[in-house]
Amino acid sequence: MAVGGGPGGAKVDDFAPFPIKDQLPGVDFCVSSAPSWPEAILLGFQHYLVMLGTIVIISSVLVPLMGGGNVEKAEVINTLLFVAGISTMLQTWFGSRLPVVIGGSYAFIIPAISIALSKNNYSNFAFLSPHERFEESMRAIQGALIIASFFQMVIGFFGFWRIFARFLSPLAAVPLVTLTGLGLYGHGFPQLARCIEIGLPALIVVIVLSQYLPHMMKSRGAILNRYAVLFSVAVVWVYAEILTVAGAYENKPPNTQISCRTDRSGLVSGAPWIKFPYPFRWGRPTFDGGDVFAMMAACFVAVVEGIGTLLAGLYGTGIGLTASVENAGLLGLTRVGSRRVIEISAGFMFFFSVLGKFGAILASIPLPIVAALYCVLFAYVASAGIGLLQFCNLNSFRTKFILGFALFMGLSVPQYFNEYLLISGHGPFHTHAIWFNNIMQVSFSSSATVAIIVAFFLDCTLSLSHSSTWRDSGRHWWGKFWKYDQDPRPEDFYSLPWNLNRFFPSF
Repeated sequence: MAVGGGPGGAKVDDFAPFPIKDQLPGVDFCVSSAPSWPEAILLGFQHYLVMLGTIVIISSVLVPLMGGGNVEKAEVINTLLFVAGISTMLQTWFGSRLPVVIGGSYAFIIPAISIALSKNNYSNFAFLSPHERFEESMRAIQGALIIASFFQMVIGFFGFWRIFARFLSPLAAVPLVTLTGLGLYGHGFPQLARCIEIGLPALIVVIVLSQYLPHMMKSRGAILNRYAVLFSVAVVWVYAEILTVAGAYENKPPNTQISCRTDRSGLVSGAPWIKFPYPFRWGRPTFDGGDVFAMMAACFVAVVEGIGTLLAGLYGTGIGLTASVENAGLLGLTRVGSRRVIEISAGFMFFFSVLGKFGAILASIPLPIVAALYCVLFAYVASAGIGLLQFCNLNSFRTKFILGFALFMGLSVPQYFNEYLLISGHGPFHTHAIWFNNIMQVSFSSSATVAIIVAFFLDCTLSLSHSSTWRDSGRHWWGKFWKYDQDPRPEDFYSLPWNLNRFFPSF
């Protein structure tokens, strides 16, 4: 019952803060529930489209540096799709069993590029053909991934991550989760702007379909919101095809044509009709201590996917795996956290990885369209981290300092490392030990990694003797997750990326 009154006769309760909620309202389907099969298939296809964009971006960056062309790029995309499908299925069957899509990780790009460039600089490789150089580089990356994956598995199997999580609070998790989304800003609007006449309409369409029209069309608004990605990609892809056929890019620079045209990817011609990926496709992996240490740094950034990284090394994907950030954002956009939907998306990964020509058609979607989707999906993940602030005391100056300093350093330090690399051709750490240089560059180029290091250290050392520190950091709420399988709430509770178990599945 309200006591007293406020300005204009308003009750005091009208000015009360919003209540704390472990899970946001408006969730349509949770972990063990599922939409109808037609809906589930369409939603699973959306997840496939979103993660396919990341795979194409990573392969387009890495394969040319290894010496490969369109044929090799198409084969790497198919192999990565196949392994991602296996890892996603294992995650939903035997892992934390959360609706998480496993895909390629950007954290592995730096060590993979370093390995590729070092192999291409060897004098005995000078007389090899581009395809042979690609195979040599791939085998070296495979060896590094296989050995480094055991580092991840040791951390997981011996419970080191769980020990770390016991000292982690919602306050320290805010910079980690927030910068997991915001730290990927370079793959959003900068990629979109490479073809602004396609990327910007895609961004506008996805926002209108997912945010504005559902409120105007209450009866069918949920359909537009749930399938906004499919509708947006279809509409803008047709628009891009019309521009290409009409000759809008005939006299444009090569980079513009690659970004804007729908017939310049080279994937359809390079992909086989039918081919099953298999282990050691590129030959026997080679092992080098320096390469392994460099890859271990990326494994630390993506520490929860040891089995997936091992499979990536065996099959030869050129990159390690981790939980897909963009697909976590898609769960928030669609408000569907069904495990069945994720399993169906894994089925699409298997199907299109084997039928290469069909998969290559979808992989030829102009990347600015994909970048427009990322602008929305990464924003959802960043907002998940901000949502954790409801468990913290924002009136505490200790909380304000830890939060602000960790977020600022999480953005500032990687910016310094990346600018240094761009200007000098090497990172700030430039010793004779290349493996050490790569470890430092990989670790401090990740916004989320820098943020969690700073926030975790400060939260564990600053003002521990103060009586309010425990509650100010939100640890009183976190306690229910300390013991495995002790949370009395039903499994359906863990559905959307706002829940901490998505980011810390070893709980």
